[in-house]
Amino acid sequence: MIHLGLIGYPLGHSLSPKIQAAALQACGLLGDYSLFPISPDDMEELSALLNRVRAAELTGLNVTIPHKQNIIPLLDGLTETAKIIGAVNTISLREGRLIGDNTDAPGFLSDLQHFLVSGGFPLESPKSALVLGAGGSARAVVYALASSGWQVSVAARRPEQAREFLDQSTAQVTLHSFSDLTALDLSGYALIVNTTPLGMSPNPDFSPWPNGLPFPRGAFVYDLVYNPRETLFVKQARAAGLPATTGLGMLIGQARLAFEIWTGCQPPREPLFQAVAA
Repeated sequence: MIHLGLIGYPLGHSLSPKIQAAALQACGLLGDYSLFPISPDDMEELSALLNRVRAAELTGLNVTIPHKQNIIPLLDGLTETAKIIGAVNTISLREGRLIGDNTDAPGFLSDLQHFLVSGGFPLESPKSALVLGAGGSARAVVYALASSGWQVSVAARRPEQAREFLDQSTAQVTLHSFSDLTALDLSGYALIVNTTPLGMSPNPDFSPWPNGLPFPRGAFVYDLVYNPRETLFVKQARAAGLPATTGLGMLIGQARLAFEIWTGCQPPREPLFQAVAA
């Protein structure tokens, strides 16, 4: 029996239980997937939950906001990808050691490529992307884009938080303050990615994009928020005539890769989408 779960706070919006239940079924495995809402400063409860993985009571865990970085000191090791990104979204037990991995980066990149190709979105070289936010998800997105040859800029509400990450990264990234967006020349950006939780249910009336700021012409807009299914940021972009999508595809992509780490089986994409299609 496989016991999996998700650490985060809050978790009422999560689609992961449905996705992972579909993964278990697709791979012919018996198991369950539980939610573990743990507040940001409750390190004692975090540690106790990780001890359940060490004791093999739990097979593995996903990690989401706000624990992708603060859980790292509680682990025994990180994969190379997780080290470079500086954030963890998947935990597994390997030879008695708790190992943190990051499947957000490849999950995002595969979904981005899928939408660009299927939408016939033309990209001229060099490609430039603007990433909104500087948390754990932003780190994964910056790593994925930079390693694929994109020129990346980051706009952060707390630039010092982003600077700490960028100083540890080999990627060449330009850093801006969020408050400077309205003064920037955005015309060269082919992609805008929101990695902040702004607009996430139960607060769907928020957007990371400043009121009245025109989108760059011809850009593609990607919002990592996937609940609601059409975020305000995506609505703004589509109203401006731009192709835009939420992060449901990334959620599915990272979930498939995490499930493979835990079980050795990577479930097909379509049943996981069908599980959350309603």
